[in-house]
Amino acid sequence: MSATFAPHDTSSIPLYVIESDDTDAIPEQARAWAAAVGFTGTAGAVLCVPGPDGNVALALVGAGSPASRKRSRFDVGSAARKLPEGTYVIVSDLPPSALEEAALGWLLESYDFDRYRKPNRTPARLIAPKGIDADRIAAIATGEYLTRDLINTPASDMGPAELEAAARTLADQHGAQIDVTTGDDLLDANFPMIHAVGRASDRAPRLIDLRWGDSGPTLTLVGKGVCFDTGGLNIKPGSSMGLMKKDMGGAATALGLAHMIMALGLDLRLRLLVPAVENSIAGNAFRPQDILTSRKGLTVEINNTDAEGRLVLADALALASEENPDLIVSLATLTGAARVAVGPDLSPFFTDDDAHADALTVSGRAVADPVWRLPFHDPYESMIEPGVADLDNAPAGGMAGATTAALFLRRFVDAPYIHFDIYGWNPSAKPGRPKGGVGMGARALLDALPHLLPR
Repeated sequence: MSATFAPHDTSSIPLYVIESDDTDAIPEQARAWAAAVGFTGTAGAVLCVPGPDGNVALALVGAGSPASRKRSRFDVGSAARKLPEGTYVIVSDLPPSALEEAALGWLLESYDFDRYRKPNRTPARLIAPKGIDADRIAAIATGEYLTRDLINTPASDMGPAELEAAARTLADQHGAQIDVTTGDDLLDANFPMIHAVGRASDRAPRLIDLRWGDSGPTLTLVGKGVCFDTGGLNIKPGSSMGLMKKDMGGAATALGLAHMIMALGLDLRLRLLVPAVENSIAGNAFRPQDILTSRKGLTVEINNTDAEGRLVLADALALASEENPDLIVSLATLTGAARVAVGPDLSPFFTDDDAHADALTVSGRAVADPVWRLPFHDPYESMIEPGVADLDNAPAGGMAGATTAALFLRRFVDAPYIHFDIYGWNPSAKPGRPKGGVGMGARALLDALPHLLPR
């Protein structure tokens, strides 16, 4: 599914964006009607003004107040679901940043996951406002659509093979190269922990390796692709297993970001690595107290088979580091601790580079994709050192779970590194973000890339 703006249409309906209580901005012919129905420009409120023939002559959408905008985003774009079907054009005098957020929010609001049912109605369409880069915004929204589609698809239809198929489709679309190592070939290729986590499933584990671009700095994205997570022999309770179709949300976000980069033709060399597995239960499942030897040679004591994401990521990160790229970014639905710390709206990330952290924070605010830095706290390194092996995949005590997981991953990286521990799910509908799968951090990363990569 692609995100598109409406073509220019002489019959389009003017849409005025009104801040709270700014009645002077309401067109004169609509003021009496707005006053009669109590329209005051509250964030996300819409009002259709009929013409003499009874059809919509113009529409108003509330932008709220500066205070309300700190508490929400994409309120103007939410009009896509509230207005009658038709083609609208924004005529208000908004600054470019506000126009971009309105246009992107409109496309994000227009998303439907329609694989298993027909949508109830078609959202209203928007002509790309003048002064914005419409192609860029459409590419970003299309990448987000891809991420949402992949996360929303249940594991019955989104296993490792299907995730590979999605990556192959993306590669074909953009002329990228792709190689996949599958099943027992993972052992021959020295990806022992990816194989260990996925071997109990009858859906073979694999490592997806996509490359694109032949000039510019080198960027490697690594996305966690656990297509379903039972918890393994440390089986999850049913209440924790219900959303585990989203445990490949890091891979889905990385694929969406890869689409944005390739569609925009950025001058960089992109590599995308996705360890795609299903963490299942069978007689050959890896066990608590097993010790695995990773691709990097570090040994890992397994103290919880439900801490499997860091294992598959570790082998992929070790591979990524062997080429010494300019930047490695991992994206993963890795820990419940991160969700507890910052909730479902913020994308927590880890980096040792203060300049990278500052750039991501500024970009997250600029593109309405908020992020929050968490610490690579070196004194906690001892918590992931069990004594019997080099590393512990699940330190006891329950403290600093997001940080210890990030420190674990950092042990496998020998390059500039940023790690995102995202949730990947919107628990309730909000403007531009329907309930369900959602990309997190991708737009902030895209905007920040000029500051994250060497020039």
